[in-house]
Amino acid sequence: MNRDFSEFKEYIKGKKTAVVGIGVSNKPLIHFLAKLGAKVSGFDKKTKEDLGETYNELTNIGVKLVLGENYLDNLKGYDVIFKTPSMRMDIPELLSAKEEGAYITSEMEEFIKYCPAKVLGVTGSDGKTTTTTLAYEILKKHGYKTWVGGNIGTPLFSNIEEMTKEDMVVLELSSFQLMTIDVSPEISLITNLSPNHLDVHKDFNEYVEAKKSIFKHQDKEDLLVLNKDDELTNSIDKESKGKVIKFSLKEKIENGACLQDGFLTIYGDKICKIEDVKLKGMHNVANLLAAFCMVYEYVSVDSMRYVATNFKGVEHRCELVREIDGVKYYNDSIASSPSRTLAGLNAFEKPVILIAGGYDKKIPFKPLAEGGYKKVKTLILMGDTKEKIYDAFKKVIDKEKIQIPIKIVESLEEAVKVARSISNKGDIVTLSPACASFDMFSNFEIRGNKFKEIVNNI
Repeated sequence: MNRDFSEFKEYIKGKKTAVVGIGVSNKPLIHFLAKLGAKVSGFDKKTKEDLGETYNELTNIGVKLVLGENYLDNLKGYDVIFKTPSMRMDIPELLSAKEEGAYITSEMEEFIKYCPAKVLGVTGSDGKTTTTTLAYEILKKHGYKTWVGGNIGTPLFSNIEEMTKEDMVVLELSSFQLMTIDVSPEISLITNLSPNHLDVHKDFNEYVEAKKSIFKHQDKEDLLVLNKDDELTNSIDKESKGKVIKFSLKEKIENGACLQDGFLTIYGDKICKIEDVKLKGMHNVANLLAAFCMVYEYVSVDSMRYVATNFKGVEHRCELVREIDGVKYYNDSIASSPSRTLAGLNAFEKPVILIAGGYDKKIPFKPLAEGGYKKVKTLILMGDTKEKIYDAFKKVIDKEKIQIPIKIVESLEEAVKVARSISNKGDIVTLSPACASFDMFSNFEIRGNKFKEIVNNI
């Protein structure tokens, strides 16, 4: 049973509280803490000019703002510190604050701790957003008042007093959000594990351990869902304190979900035929099976079947933008890792014109080149990682003695222009970057929307 939120309200009142990071997710948190009577300071490396209207909005409710390049130098003398998810706990400023006795936490940690509703958490290297959305849609279809948050949707901590124990909450959780928490959702899923975010994590092992936090603090009554087809994910079942169920595209599973004789099944119940699934690609069939495992105990087969046969996908995930002169343009901007791009490529029945490249998360592109070269007709590269991806593909091209034209461009606009000039009727062009967006865009949604705008203006 989660703790009563009145405890937090009593605790935070009058406390000198720092919120590090004044982004989209932390603004509602700042407002909420101020409303609860905390003495709030907001910290950010942005300037007053960068914040624009937000500066007046927060100072008008009594929030002190600490801004500029050296903003963390003043992180002293606080009772409570809410850190932004991607900030490591072992930076000197936080270590010093902890030594002084500050309670260091995050919006997500406090939300899971005090949320009265049942919490379902989804993490993994790929498929998080789609699986989170599928679980949310199934629960909603069945009639629950359902909330979605974490990496998607809206920040939920400020809505916590509107929730009841009859509600359902589905959270997409990143390794950053999980890295420091000491509480886990009652129902947790790890979709798969492959190298990612090595620009922040010390190594792959730290990344994996962060992901495991989604179940490390569960009780024996709680549920962990694992991917049997992913060797690493499958192997951690013995570390769970609670019940474990698995899903598989390759093997028959009696006590879980699998693909059997052309049907998506769970615990032997046939949900639907694979050809009736609206989502494109086998990776999305796996996402459906994972979502079924999470919600099976709470919903009907009819609710699962309805979503499986009607849900057409989430924006920016293998999203058909437009067909021009017989060429189809797809927006897969969510694909911010090589494994996610590989899954997207495998969803198509023919080699595609691939637009890739972006911010460097220090992860290898060799698996993308070796696993994806047969699915690429022409490769168009942009962003900070263009040379790294080029080198990975060039090695495969030389080894396999094949021809894959590679074009280097300087912008997304140029990438689309080149794709348009080399495409023929029947071709597929997909933006599936295999990288984060931060070298050119503030997030993958803005990148995807820009791609759609360029394509729609052709």
